[in-house]
Amino acid sequence: MASTGEPSPPPAGGVLWSLAGDVRGLLMLPAALTLQVAHPAVGAGVDDHSVFRTDPWGRGERSLSSLLLWVYGGEEAAEEGRRLRRLHRTIQGTDTRGRRYHALTPENYAWVHATGFPVYRHASRYLVRPLTGAQERALYREWLQVGRILGIHDRDMPQTIEEFWPYYRRMLAEEVEATVVVRELVAADDPVPPPDRGPLLLRLLLRALWPVLLPPLARFRRFLTVGLMPPDARQAIGLDWTPAQERRLRRFGAVVRRIVPVLPERLRYLPRARSARAAWRAGRG
Repeated sequence: MASTGEPSPPPAGGVLWSLAGDVRGLLMLPAALTLQVAHPAVGAGVDDHSVFRTDPWGRGERSLSSLLLWVYGGEEAAEEGRRLRRLHRTIQGTDTRGRRYHALTPENYAWVHATGFPVYRHASRYLVRPLTGAQERALYREWLQVGRILGIHDRDMPQTIEEFWPYYRRMLAEEVEATVVVRELVAADDPVPPPDRGPLLLRLLLRALWPVLLPPLARFRRFLTVGLMPPDARQAIGLDWTPAQERRLRRFGAVVRRIVPVLPERLRYLPRARSARAAWRAGRG
């Protein structure tokens, strides 16, 4: 439990608790990130200040670690939220529409967070199962709670799911576009360095095979990024998606839904989520 006066993580055993640390959540993250940077201010901030081009694996690892802390970090969650706000204090500039931006401007900061909800909702239909109405409402309440950890004020986020959808549709209609960063994230032919994490032998092997592995991996990344993005967001950004691709995604999702639930817990859940789940079960028992 977080310290008195600090926002607590979403409840153990909740909808987000089940989704965020499941390995299938990794497949959903590129769509959420791409929708975030479709906002001109957010895209400009990432374009100007992020190391995602020079250190993509480290950037991804840090983002995932932060997400898992928000959900499973207990008392560490609030401190992680404060760290992120400190990190973003100096991120400012001019976006593609000539507007001055700051990363912590409430509209910009809230959009980055808000995108997670529609992506989780949409991607779950393929990779996990469609959420019931009650589960969607619970997920939204839990996502608001994560927003409080990040320092997002209630006044800056729609407080009910009924209020969220008009806000979301307005942002799609008025703000999102195919920014430079969006185009890079969905490109299948941009150079990406081989992974620099993990055991030395594995890294050397991947480095040797990278010219062969990268093209199909890049195509698969684009396929999942575009396919797991909600269709209205995809259309607003101008990303093409064909009926044939939709059929492939449905077939892929059917395989994932059959395989992942029967995996042992050490393979199904990421380490921090697995530890938190074990501690929660022990506390209940």
